[in-house]
Amino acid sequence: MKTVLCYGDSLTWGYKPDGSGRHAFRDRWPQVLQDELGSGVHIIADGLNGRTTAYDDHLSGFERNAAKTLTTALGTHFPLDLVIIMLGTNDMKHVLCGNALGAKRGMQRLIEIVRTAPYQFDTAPPAVLIMSPPPLGAAGGEDFRLIFEEGVGQSHLLAGFYQDAAVLADCTFFDAGSVAATSPVDGVHLDAENTRAIGKAIAPIVRGILDL
Repeated sequence: MKTVLCYGDSLTWGYKPDGSGRHAFRDRWPQVLQDELGSGVHIIADGLNGRTTAYDDHLSGFERNAAKTLTTALGTHFPLDLVIIMLGTNDMKHVLCGNALGAKRGMQRLIEIVRTAPYQFDTAPPAVLIMSPPPLGAAGGEDFRLIFEEGVGQSHLLAGFYQDAAVLADCTFFDAGSVAATSPVDGVHLDAENTRAIGKAIAPIVRGILDL
């Protein structure tokens, strides 16, 4: 049995663009990936709304800084064969980071954490697949527009920066924006069709990494 951790933010959690709640379980990309890969793989979904790569958000009652929480997730779920990380959208908030280079450096820190975590029983570090989230669009809601408007252009740079980070770290990269787009409802989140598209698109990549 192969085990895969999907570590992300609201795009992994399944936040509906209209703010009405969470997508059905079957429509979240980690579950779509599970369905595509079958019973020989165990997919663990760990998505938290507002999570960043490595930046503190003091407006939340939850710890959203992945650089502070990823090690705990790795220790909780090990042994792992693969960690998939899709983060960076919330880094685009101007009050937290606001630029793609900062998100790249945050992602590089997360790769480092996966590679150097103190795994027990001489467990080898898992493989890493980093994904750039779909770029932000024109937000329909005032709140999202104000907090993300300076990061819209920067979000279009994430794929290039993340690909460079993957090459430097010798890990796998996928641009989720190549198969999915944010909803025009809020310009940030994904409708069911687009989140499902991510799960289907990465299935062959994950098969290759896991030698399935």
